[in-house]
Amino acid sequence: MVMIENKTYDELSLGDSASLTRTLSKRDIELFAIVSGDVNPAHLDEDYAAASMFQKVIGHGMWSGSLISAVLGTKLPGPGTIYLGQDLRFKRPVAIGDEITVSVSVKEKRDDKKIVILDCTAVNQDGKEVVSGTAEVIAPSERVNREAQELPEVSLHKAHHVFEHIIEQCKTYEPISVAVCHPCDKVSLTGPIEAAKLGFINPILVGPEAKIREVAAEENVDLSPYRIVNTIHSHESAEKSVALCRAGEAEALMKGSLHTDEMMHEVARRDTGLRTERRISHVFVMDVPTYPKMLLITDAAINIYPSLEDKADICQNAIDLARVMGVEEPKVAILSAVETVYPKIASTLEAAALCKMADRGQIQGALLDGPLAFDNAISKEAAAIKKINSPVAGDADILLVPDLEAGNMVAKQLSYLAEADSAGVVLGARVPIILTSRADTAPARLASCAVAAMFAHGRRTGALKTAAE
Repeated sequence: MVMIENKTYDELSLGDSASLTRTLSKRDIELFAIVSGDVNPAHLDEDYAAASMFQKVIGHGMWSGSLISAVLGTKLPGPGTIYLGQDLRFKRPVAIGDEITVSVSVKEKRDDKKIVILDCTAVNQDGKEVVSGTAEVIAPSERVNREAQELPEVSLHKAHHVFEHIIEQCKTYEPISVAVCHPCDKVSLTGPIEAAKLGFINPILVGPEAKIREVAAEENVDLSPYRIVNTIHSHESAEKSVALCRAGEAEALMKGSLHTDEMMHEVARRDTGLRTERRISHVFVMDVPTYPKMLLITDAAINIYPSLEDKADICQNAIDLARVMGVEEPKVAILSAVETVYPKIASTLEAAALCKMADRGQIQGALLDGPLAFDNAISKEAAAIKKINSPVAGDADILLVPDLEAGNMVAKQLSYLAEADSAGVVLGARVPIILTSRADTAPARLASCAVAAMFAHGRRTGALKTAAE
Protein backbone atom coordinates (compact mmCIF):
# COMPACT_ATOMS: atom_id res chain seq x y z
CA MET A 1 0.00 0.00 0.00
CA VAL A 2 1.40 3.37 -1.06
CA MET A 3 0.38 6.35 1.08
CA ILE A 4 0.40 10.01 0.05
CA GLU A 5 1.10 12.54 2.81
CA ASN A 6 1.34 16.30 2.73
CA LYS A 7 2.97 19.07 4.71
CA THR A 8 0.79 21.89 5.93
CA TYR A 9 1.80 25.51 5.58
CA ASP A 10 2.81 25.65 9.24
CA GLU A 11 5.01 22.54 8.87
CA LEU A 12 6.91 23.86 5.85
CA SER A 13 10.36 25.35 6.34
CA LEU A 14 12.58 27.22 3.93
CA GLY A 15 14.79 24.74 2.10
CA ASP A 16 12.37 21.79 2.39
CA SER A 17 12.58 19.78 -0.84
CA ALA A 18 11.21 16.77 -2.67
CA SER A 19 11.89 15.10 -6.01
CA LEU A 20 10.93 12.31 -8.39
CA THR A 21 12.65 10.62 -11.33
CA ARG A 22 11.15 9.42 -14.61
CA THR A 23 12.61 8.10 -17.88
CA LEU A 24 11.01 9.42 -21.06
CA SER A 25 9.73 6.71 -23.41
CA LYS A 26 8.14 6.80 -26.85
CA ARG A 27 4.93 5.65 -25.15
CA ASP A 28 5.07 8.69 -22.83
CA ILE A 29 5.35 11.00 -25.84
CA GLU A 30 2.40 9.34 -27.59
CA LEU A 31 0.24 9.44 -24.47
CA PHE A 32 1.07 13.09 -23.86
CA ALA A 33 0.21 13.90 -27.48
CA ILE A 34 -3.13 12.09 -27.16
CA VAL A 35 -4.08 13.89 -23.94
CA SER A 36 -2.85 17.35 -24.97
CA GLY A 37 -3.61 17.23 -28.69
CA ASP A 38 -0.06 18.46 -29.41
CA VAL A 39 0.92 16.44 -32.50
CA ASN A 40 3.96 18.55 -33.41
CA PRO A 41 6.01 16.33 -35.78
CA ALA A 42 9.13 17.12 -33.76
CA HIS A 43 7.70 14.76 -31.15
CA LEU A 44 6.09 12.08 -33.32
CA ASP A 45 7.61 11.97 -36.82
CA GLU A 46 11.07 10.36 -36.88
CA ASP A 47 11.85 11.46 -40.44
CA TYR A 48 10.88 15.05 -39.72
CA ALA A 49 12.78 15.05 -36.42
CA ALA A 50 15.94 13.69 -38.07
CA ALA A 51 16.12 16.80 -40.26
CA SER A 52 15.37 19.20 -37.38
CA MET A 53 17.74 21.14 -35.12
CA PHE A 54 18.02 18.28 -32.63
CA GLN A 55 18.19 15.50 -35.29
CA LYS A 56 15.99 13.18 -33.24
CA VAL A 57 12.56 12.92 -31.66
CA ILE A 58 12.28 15.01 -28.50
CA GLY A 59 9.67 15.06 -25.76
CA HIS A 60 7.11 17.80 -25.25
CA GLY A 61 8.51 20.54 -23.04
CA MET A 62 5.45 20.41 -20.83
CA TRP A 63 6.00 16.70 -20.15
CA SER A 64 8.84 17.85 -17.89
CA GLY A 65 6.55 20.58 -16.56
CA SER A 66 3.94 18.00 -15.69
CA LEU A 67 6.47 16.20 -13.50
CA ILE A 68 6.83 19.39 -11.45
CA SER A 69 3.07 19.40 -10.99
CA ALA A 70 3.26 15.78 -9.85
CA VAL A 71 5.79 16.62 -7.12
CA LEU A 72 3.77 19.58 -5.91
CA GLY A 73 0.53 17.62 -5.79
CA THR A 74 1.80 14.39 -4.24
CA LYS A 75 4.94 15.21 -2.26
CA LEU A 76 5.61 18.85 -1.40
CA PRO A 77 3.43 20.42 -0.22
CA GLY A 78 1.25 17.45 -1.35
CA PRO A 79 -2.52 16.82 -1.35
CA GLY A 80 -4.57 19.95 -0.76
CA THR A 81 -2.10 22.20 -2.60
CA ILE A 82 -3.66 24.81 -4.90
CA TYR A 83 -1.52 25.64 -7.93
CA LEU A 84 -1.51 29.42 -8.59
CA GLY A 85 1.24 29.91 -11.13
CA GLN A 86 4.35 28.52 -12.77
CA ASP A 87 7.36 30.16 -14.39
CA LEU A 88 9.49 27.80 -16.48
CA ARG A 89 12.59 28.08 -18.67
CA PHE A 90 13.44 25.18 -21.01
CA LYS A 91 17.22 24.79 -21.18
CA ARG A 92 17.75 21.55 -23.10
CA PRO A 93 15.62 19.07 -25.04
CA VAL A 94 14.58 15.79 -23.47
CA ALA A 95 14.96 12.77 -25.75
CA ILE A 96 13.64 9.23 -25.54
CA GLY A 97 15.62 7.34 -22.91
CA ASP A 98 16.63 10.43 -20.92
CA GLU A 99 16.24 10.03 -17.15
CA ILE A 100 14.81 13.22 -15.70
CA THR A 101 14.93 14.10 -12.00
CA VAL A 102 12.57 16.91 -10.97
CA SER A 103 13.12 18.70 -7.66
CA VAL A 104 11.24 21.45 -5.84
CA SER A 105 12.37 23.37 -2.76
CA VAL A 106 10.68 25.95 -0.57
CA LYS A 107 12.06 29.42 -1.37
CA GLU A 108 9.60 31.79 0.31
CA LYS A 109 6.53 31.73 2.58
CA ARG A 110 3.86 34.47 2.75
CA ASP A 111 1.92 34.18 5.97
CA ASP A 112 -0.98 36.44 5.02
CA LYS A 113 -2.43 34.05 2.38
CA LYS A 114 -0.36 30.93 3.16
CA ILE A 115 1.31 31.26 -0.24
CA VAL A 116 4.52 29.33 -0.85
CA ILE A 117 7.09 30.02 -3.59
CA LEU A 118 9.17 27.01 -4.65
CA ASP A 119 12.26 26.75 -6.82
CA CYS A 120 11.81 24.06 -9.50
CA THR A 121 14.52 22.30 -11.47
CA ALA A 122 14.77 19.27 -13.75
CA VAL A 123 18.10 17.64 -14.61
CA ASN A 124 18.94 14.75 -16.93
CA GLN A 125 21.06 11.68 -16.24
CA ASP A 126 24.21 13.72 -16.89
CA GLY A 127 23.28 16.26 -14.25
CA LYS A 128 22.56 18.92 -16.88
CA GLU A 129 19.63 21.21 -16.24
CA VAL A 130 16.78 20.87 -18.73
CA VAL A 131 14.10 22.98 -16.98
CA SER A 132 14.18 25.63 -14.28
CA GLY A 133 11.67 28.02 -12.78
CA THR A 134 9.48 28.83 -9.82
CA ALA A 135 6.02 27.73 -8.73
CA GLU A 136 3.49 29.65 -6.64
CA VAL A 137 1.00 27.64 -4.59
CA ILE A 138 -1.37 27.90 -1.66
CA ALA A 139 -0.19 25.29 0.82
CA PRO A 140 -2.72 23.04 2.58
CA SER A 141 -3.82 23.99 6.07
CA GLU A 142 -4.84 20.49 7.18
CA ARG A 143 -2.91 17.22 7.28
CA VAL A 144 -3.80 14.65 4.61
CA ASN A 145 -2.77 10.99 4.67
CA ARG A 146 -4.40 8.99 1.89
CA GLU A 147 -3.84 5.74 0.08
CA ALA A 148 -2.62 6.38 -3.47
CA GLN A 149 -5.22 5.47 -6.08
CA GLU A 150 -4.33 2.59 -8.38
CA LEU A 151 -4.30 3.84 -11.96
CA PRO A 152 -5.76 1.84 -14.85
CA GLU A 153 -3.38 0.30 -17.34
CA VAL A 154 -3.22 2.03 -20.72
CA SER A 155 -2.63 0.21 -24.00
CA LEU A 156 -1.82 2.07 -27.21
CA HIS A 157 -3.26 0.65 -30.41
CA LYS A 158 -2.83 1.74 -33.99
CA ALA A 159 -5.71 3.69 -35.44
CA HIS A 160 -8.18 1.98 -37.78
CA HIS A 161 -6.98 2.79 -41.29
CA VAL A 162 -7.23 -0.46 -43.28
CA PHE A 163 -10.81 0.11 -44.41
CA GLU A 164 -10.17 3.77 -45.18
CA HIS A 165 -7.30 2.72 -47.45
CA ILE A 166 -9.44 0.10 -49.19
CA ILE A 167 -12.30 2.53 -49.78
CA GLU A 168 -9.99 5.27 -51.05
CA GLN A 169 -8.27 2.87 -53.43
CA CYS A 170 -11.60 1.72 -54.84
CA LYS A 171 -12.55 5.28 -55.68
CA THR A 172 -9.83 5.21 -58.35
CA TYR A 173 -11.45 2.25 -60.19
CA GLU A 174 -14.31 2.17 -62.61
CA PRO A 175 -17.42 1.17 -60.59
CA ILE A 176 -18.59 -2.43 -60.82
CA SER A 177 -22.20 -3.51 -61.29
CA VAL A 178 -23.60 -5.31 -58.24
CA ALA A 179 -26.82 -7.30 -58.02
CA VAL A 180 -28.22 -6.40 -54.59
CA CYS A 181 -30.45 -9.28 -53.62
CA HIS A 182 -33.67 -8.29 -51.81
CA PRO A 183 -32.71 -4.90 -50.29
CA CYS A 184 -35.94 -4.55 -48.34
CA ASP A 185 -34.80 -2.91 -45.11
CA LYS A 186 -32.79 0.14 -44.10
CA VAL A 187 -29.41 -1.56 -43.72
CA SER A 188 -29.51 -3.60 -46.92
CA LEU A 189 -30.69 -0.65 -49.03
CA THR A 190 -28.66 2.26 -47.66
CA GLY A 191 -25.39 0.30 -47.61
CA PRO A 192 -25.10 -0.23 -51.37
CA ILE A 193 -26.54 3.22 -52.08
CA GLU A 194 -23.80 4.79 -49.97
CA ALA A 195 -21.19 2.72 -51.82
CA ALA A 196 -22.70 3.91 -55.10
CA LYS A 197 -22.43 7.53 -54.00
CA LEU A 198 -18.75 6.99 -53.30
CA GLY A 199 -18.37 5.76 -56.85
CA PHE A 200 -17.21 2.16 -56.59
CA ILE A 201 -20.39 0.21 -57.36
CA ASN A 202 -23.45 0.54 -59.60
CA PRO A 203 -26.20 -1.31 -57.71
CA ILE A 204 -28.98 -3.24 -59.44
CA LEU A 205 -31.75 -3.52 -56.85
CA VAL A 206 -33.47 -6.91 -57.12
CA GLY A 207 -36.62 -7.34 -55.03
CA PRO A 208 -40.27 -6.33 -54.62
CA GLU A 209 -40.23 -2.84 -56.12
CA ALA A 210 -43.04 -1.50 -53.93
CA LYS A 211 -41.24 -2.57 -50.76
CA ILE A 212 -37.90 -1.18 -51.95
CA ARG A 213 -39.51 2.18 -52.74
CA GLU A 214 -41.27 2.20 -49.38
CA VAL A 215 -37.96 1.75 -47.54
CA ALA A 216 -36.33 4.38 -49.78
CA ALA A 217 -39.07 6.88 -48.94
CA GLU A 218 -38.67 6.23 -45.21
CA GLU A 219 -34.90 6.81 -45.46
CA ASN A 220 -35.15 9.70 -47.94
CA VAL A 221 -33.16 7.80 -50.60
CA ASP A 222 -33.42 8.85 -54.25
CA LEU A 223 -33.73 5.70 -56.38
CA SER A 224 -33.88 7.43 -59.75
CA PRO A 225 -30.22 6.68 -60.69
CA TYR A 226 -30.61 2.94 -60.05
CA ARG A 227 -32.08 0.01 -61.94
CA ILE A 228 -34.77 -2.00 -60.10
CA VAL A 229 -35.61 -5.60 -61.05
CA ASN A 230 -39.05 -6.38 -59.63
CA THR A 231 -39.71 -9.72 -57.90
CA ILE A 232 -42.54 -11.25 -55.90
CA HIS A 233 -40.62 -12.67 -52.96
CA SER A 234 -37.10 -13.31 -51.62
CA HIS A 235 -36.73 -16.66 -53.39
CA GLU A 236 -37.31 -15.01 -56.76
CA SER A 237 -34.94 -12.21 -55.73
CA ALA A 238 -32.21 -14.80 -55.23
CA GLU A 239 -32.95 -16.49 -58.56
CA LYS A 240 -32.93 -13.25 -60.56
CA SER A 241 -29.85 -11.86 -58.80
CA VAL A 242 -27.89 -15.00 -59.61
CA ALA A 243 -29.19 -14.93 -63.19
CA LEU A 244 -27.91 -11.36 -63.62
CA CYS A 245 -24.46 -12.51 -62.52
CA ARG A 246 -24.52 -15.53 -64.83
CA ALA A 247 -25.50 -13.30 -67.75
CA GLY A 248 -22.61 -10.93 -67.07
CA GLU A 249 -24.87 -8.00 -66.22
CA ALA A 250 -23.54 -7.92 -62.65
CA GLU A 251 -19.91 -8.36 -61.59
CA ALA A 252 -20.74 -9.05 -57.95
CA LEU A 253 -23.62 -10.26 -55.80
CA MET A 254 -24.65 -8.64 -52.51
CA LYS A 255 -26.92 -10.11 -49.85
CA GLY A 256 -29.87 -8.00 -48.79
CA SER A 257 -32.52 -8.69 -46.15
CA LEU A 258 -33.10 -12.35 -47.01
CA HIS A 259 -31.50 -15.26 -45.15
CA THR A 260 -27.97 -16.17 -46.23
CA ASP A 261 -28.90 -19.82 -46.83
CA GLU A 262 -31.68 -18.82 -49.23
CA MET A 263 -29.35 -16.82 -51.43
CA MET A 264 -26.43 -19.25 -51.23
CA HIS A 265 -28.75 -22.12 -52.21
CA GLU A 266 -29.25 -20.41 -55.58
CA VAL A 267 -25.55 -19.62 -55.83
CA ALA A 268 -24.65 -23.28 -55.30
CA ARG A 269 -27.03 -24.76 -57.90
CA ARG A 270 -25.04 -26.79 -60.43
CA ASP A 271 -27.20 -25.92 -63.43
CA THR A 272 -28.22 -22.29 -62.81
CA GLY A 273 -25.91 -21.16 -60.02
CA LEU A 274 -22.51 -19.51 -59.87
CA ARG A 275 -20.30 -22.47 -59.01
CA THR A 276 -16.90 -23.02 -60.57
CA GLU A 277 -14.31 -25.77 -60.21
CA ARG A 278 -13.00 -23.88 -57.18
CA ARG A 279 -14.54 -24.49 -53.74
CA ILE A 280 -16.62 -21.52 -52.53
CA SER A 281 -15.26 -19.96 -49.32
CA HIS A 282 -15.54 -16.85 -47.18
CA VAL A 283 -12.69 -14.48 -46.27
CA PHE A 284 -12.82 -12.05 -43.36
CA VAL A 285 -10.77 -8.91 -43.98
CA MET A 286 -9.87 -7.57 -40.54
CA ASP A 287 -8.46 -4.30 -39.25
CA VAL A 288 -7.04 -5.27 -35.85
CA PRO A 289 -5.71 -2.31 -33.79
CA THR A 290 -3.17 -4.57 -32.05
CA TYR A 291 -1.80 -5.99 -35.33
CA PRO A 292 0.39 -3.89 -37.64
CA LYS A 293 -1.35 -4.72 -40.93
CA MET A 294 -4.45 -6.09 -42.59
CA LEU A 295 -5.29 -9.64 -41.54
CA LEU A 296 -7.35 -12.14 -43.57
CA ILE A 297 -9.11 -15.08 -41.88
CA THR A 298 -10.61 -17.99 -43.80
CA ASP A 299 -12.95 -19.86 -43.74
CA ALA A 300 -15.18 -18.79 -40.86
CA ALA A 301 -18.58 -18.68 -42.54
CA ILE A 302 -19.17 -21.24 -45.33
CA ASN A 303 -17.27 -24.55 -45.00
CA ILE A 304 -17.99 -26.27 -41.70
CA TYR A 305 -15.45 -29.11 -41.75
CA PRO A 306 -13.41 -28.65 -44.94
CA SER A 307 -11.38 -31.51 -46.37
CA LEU A 308 -7.73 -31.17 -47.40
CA GLU A 309 -8.83 -30.62 -50.99
CA ASP A 310 -11.30 -27.97 -49.83
CA LYS A 311 -8.59 -26.22 -47.82
CA ALA A 312 -6.36 -25.98 -50.87
CA ASP A 313 -9.11 -24.04 -52.66
CA ILE A 314 -9.94 -21.99 -49.54
CA CYS A 315 -6.28 -21.05 -49.26
CA GLN A 316 -5.99 -20.13 -52.95
CA ASN A 317 -9.11 -17.96 -52.77
CA ALA A 318 -7.64 -15.97 -49.89
CA ILE A 319 -4.28 -15.68 -51.63
CA ASP A 320 -5.94 -14.32 -54.77
CA LEU A 321 -7.80 -11.73 -52.69
CA ALA A 322 -4.70 -10.65 -50.80
CA ARG A 323 -2.80 -10.23 -54.06
CA VAL A 324 -5.41 -8.00 -55.67
CA MET A 325 -5.46 -5.98 -52.45
CA GLY A 326 -1.78 -5.19 -52.87
CA VAL A 327 0.01 -7.92 -50.88
CA GLU A 328 2.57 -9.12 -53.43
CA GLU A 329 3.50 -12.36 -51.68
CA PRO A 330 1.00 -13.14 -48.91
CA LYS A 331 2.20 -15.08 -45.90
CA VAL A 332 -0.26 -17.84 -45.00
CA ALA A 333 -0.23 -19.29 -41.48
CA ILE A 334 -2.06 -22.61 -41.34
CA LEU A 335 -3.46 -22.79 -37.82
CA SER A 336 -3.74 -25.67 -35.41
CA ALA A 337 -3.48 -26.09 -31.65
CA VAL A 338 0.25 -26.82 -31.83
CA GLU A 339 3.15 -25.91 -34.08
CA THR A 340 4.43 -29.46 -34.70
CA VAL A 341 3.02 -32.26 -36.82
CA TYR A 342 1.14 -34.53 -34.44
CA PRO A 343 -0.69 -37.54 -35.96
CA LYS A 344 -3.52 -37.41 -33.42
CA ILE A 345 -4.42 -33.86 -34.50
CA ALA A 346 -5.64 -34.08 -38.08
CA SER A 347 -5.24 -30.35 -38.75
CA THR A 348 -1.47 -30.62 -38.22
CA LEU A 349 -1.24 -33.31 -40.90
CA GLU A 350 -3.34 -31.24 -43.30
CA ALA A 351 -1.18 -28.18 -42.61
CA ALA A 352 1.95 -30.12 -43.50
CA ALA A 353 0.27 -31.45 -46.66
CA LEU A 354 -0.82 -27.95 -47.74
CA CYS A 355 2.76 -26.70 -47.35
CA LYS A 356 4.01 -29.54 -49.56
CA MET A 357 1.25 -28.79 -52.09
CA ALA A 358 2.55 -25.22 -52.23
CA ASP A 359 6.08 -26.53 -52.77
CA ARG A 360 4.79 -28.55 -55.75
CA GLY A 361 2.86 -25.65 -57.26
CA GLN A 362 -0.63 -26.89 -56.35
CA ILE A 363 -1.15 -23.70 -54.33
CA GLN A 364 0.46 -20.61 -55.84
CA GLY A 365 1.32 -17.00 -55.17
CA ALA A 366 2.14 -17.12 -51.45
CA LEU A 367 4.43 -18.36 -48.69
CA LEU A 368 2.79 -21.07 -46.57
CA ASP A 369 3.81 -22.43 -43.18
CA GLY A 370 2.09 -24.69 -40.73
CA PRO A 371 1.02 -26.05 -38.47
CA LEU A 372 1.30 -22.90 -36.40
CA ALA A 373 -0.51 -22.10 -33.18
CA PHE A 374 -2.29 -18.74 -33.18
CA ASP A 375 0.33 -17.04 -31.01
CA ASN A 376 3.18 -18.19 -33.23
CA ALA A 377 1.34 -17.00 -36.32
CA ILE A 378 0.86 -13.41 -35.16
CA SER A 379 3.63 -12.83 -32.60
CA LYS A 380 7.31 -12.83 -33.52
CA GLU A 381 8.17 -12.99 -29.82
CA ALA A 382 6.08 -16.13 -29.33
CA ALA A 383 7.64 -17.71 -32.42
CA ALA A 384 11.14 -16.90 -31.16
CA ILE A 385 10.41 -18.49 -27.77
CA LYS A 386 9.39 -21.70 -29.56
CA LYS A 387 12.48 -21.38 -31.81
CA ILE A 388 10.36 -21.32 -34.96
CA ASN A 389 12.48 -20.07 -37.86
CA SER A 390 9.95 -19.05 -40.49
CA PRO A 391 9.24 -16.00 -42.67
CA VAL A 392 5.52 -16.51 -41.93
CA ALA A 393 5.56 -16.93 -38.16
CA GLY A 394 4.77 -13.66 -36.41
CA ASP A 395 4.07 -11.88 -39.70
CA ALA A 396 1.04 -13.63 -41.21
CA ASP A 397 -1.19 -11.93 -43.76
CA ILE A 398 -3.66 -14.83 -43.91
CA LEU A 399 -4.83 -17.18 -41.16
CA LEU A 400 -6.13 -20.46 -42.59
CA VAL A 401 -8.22 -21.99 -39.80
CA PRO A 402 -8.88 -25.72 -39.22
CA ASP A 403 -12.68 -25.44 -39.47
CA LEU A 404 -15.57 -23.00 -39.34
CA GLU A 405 -15.97 -23.20 -35.56
CA ALA A 406 -12.35 -22.24 -34.92
CA GLY A 407 -12.44 -19.50 -37.55
CA ASN A 408 -15.67 -18.01 -36.30
CA MET A 409 -14.31 -17.89 -32.75
CA VAL A 410 -11.03 -16.29 -33.82
CA ALA A 411 -12.76 -13.61 -35.91
CA LYS A 412 -15.32 -12.74 -33.26
CA GLN A 413 -12.76 -12.70 -30.46
CA LEU A 414 -10.70 -10.21 -32.44
CA SER A 415 -13.82 -8.11 -33.02
CA TYR A 416 -15.05 -8.06 -29.44
CA LEU A 417 -11.85 -8.36 -27.40
CA ALA A 418 -9.34 -6.60 -29.67
CA GLU A 419 -11.85 -4.05 -31.07
CA ALA A 420 -11.18 -5.17 -34.65
CA ASP A 421 -13.31 -4.08 -37.60
CA SER A 422 -14.18 -6.77 -40.12
CA ALA A 423 -15.42 -6.91 -43.67
CA GLY A 424 -16.03 -10.03 -45.70
CA VAL A 425 -16.50 -11.53 -49.13
CA VAL A 426 -17.30 -14.98 -50.53
CA LEU A 427 -14.96 -16.17 -53.29
CA GLY A 428 -14.68 -19.18 -55.56
CA ALA A 429 -17.92 -18.43 -57.41
CA ARG A 430 -18.21 -16.76 -60.81
CA VAL A 431 -18.44 -13.41 -59.04
CA PRO A 432 -17.47 -12.18 -55.58
CA ILE A 433 -20.36 -12.31 -53.10
CA ILE A 434 -20.84 -9.69 -50.41
CA LEU A 435 -22.39 -11.12 -47.23
CA THR A 436 -23.32 -8.38 -44.78
CA SER A 437 -24.77 -8.65 -41.29
CA ARG A 438 -27.15 -6.41 -39.34
CA ALA A 439 -24.34 -6.14 -36.77
CA ASP A 440 -21.92 -4.70 -39.34
CA THR A 441 -20.91 -1.07 -38.89
CA ALA A 442 -21.34 1.36 -41.78
CA PRO A 443 -17.57 1.37 -42.51
CA ALA A 444 -17.59 -2.44 -42.48
CA ARG A 445 -20.46 -2.61 -45.00
CA LEU A 446 -18.69 -0.13 -47.24
CA ALA A 447 -15.44 -2.02 -46.89
CA SER A 448 -17.14 -5.29 -47.88
CA CYS A 449 -18.40 -3.60 -51.06
CA ALA A 450 -14.94 -2.19 -51.66
CA VAL A 451 -13.25 -5.58 -51.19
CA ALA A 452 -15.58 -7.13 -53.77
CA ALA A 453 -14.93 -4.20 -56.10
CA MET A 454 -11.18 -4.72 -55.79
CA PHE A 455 -11.57 -8.41 -56.56
CA ALA A 456 -13.74 -7.70 -59.59
CA HIS A 457 -11.25 -5.06 -60.73
CA GLY A 458 -8.52 -7.70 -60.47
CA ARG A 459 -10.48 -9.88 -62.86
CA ARG A 460 -10.91 -6.99 -65.28
CA THR A 461 -7.21 -6.18 -65.36
CA GLY A 462 -5.93 -9.78 -65.35
CA ALA A 463 -4.36 -9.53 -61.92
CA LEU A 464 -6.25 -12.61 -60.73
CA LYS A 465 -4.93 -14.62 -63.63
CA THR A 466 -1.42 -13.57 -62.67
CA ALA A 467 -2.02 -14.62 -59.07
CA ALA A 468 -3.17 -18.09 -60.14
CA GLU A 469 -0.37 -18.80 -62.65
